[in-house]
Amino acid sequence: MDVAVLTVGEELLAGDTDNTNASWLAAELTTRGVSVRRILTVPDDRDVIADRTRAYSDAFDAVIVTGGIGGTPDDVTMDAVAAAFDRGLVASDLAIGEVKQRLAEISDSVPELDIDVEAEAAIPAGAEPLSNPEGLAPGCRLENVYVLPGIPSEMQAMFETIATDFTGTLTERLLYTVEPEANIVGALADARDRFDVRVGCYPDRAARHNRLKLTGTDETALDDAAAWLLEVIDASETPVERDWDPDHEPAGGPD
Repeated sequence: MDVAVLTVGEELLAGDTDNTNASWLAAELTTRGVSVRRILTVPDDRDVIADRTRAYSDAFDAVIVTGGIGGTPDDVTMDAVAAAFDRGLVASDLAIGEVKQRLAEISDSVPELDIDVEAEAAIPAGAEPLSNPEGLAPGCRLENVYVLPGIPSEMQAMFETIATDFTGTLTERLLYTVEPEANIVGALADARDRFDVRVGCYPDRAARHNRLKLTGTDETALDDAAAWLLEVIDASETPVERDWDPDHEPAGGPD
């Protein structure tokens, strides 16, 4: 399963807010064997969101859009997703019921909220509303597009309600080496081509080693690739360290 993640918000692009939603979703999806093929951050721009939603919906098995839902002027995501599928916004009885229930639940802690319930509950016509266990505005599922809140606690809680929709066969093997990155380029390329797996090398200065990540859907190919690399380079299946000064590392070392 190939998935794209679209995070929405001017605050993300300006660096005012860390994009923890993207990294959290990527980790959760990868854990479920899903291949995350795109992560893109876009502004609160209806046309841009609609264009990328439409393109990613065609290109990937599923799209997760986070941010820009609610009642403030910059919350244009629902309208944009509706536009991507040439639909209008409607407030279904189910979505209205969800919003009213949440308002009742928080009435003691947040009294006298001036909320336009129908506007808050509006989602693209034909979409399935997704309840928001931690917030007010519902998300939705429209064909292969999932719209979730931008507030991390709300996004995570809503994702848990749809997590079973995301499964895949992608898996990985991790190896560790203290060999300089430049010295193992050829071996990593050979492993990739020989066994048809993805190969990544990730230097870790703090841990004083390079982490090698082999990714694919064929368990046997991954095992064979890992075994071959263990033979041809100085690598281990567990983290290893050596004494080295990161400020005086020779060319080709961890970077």
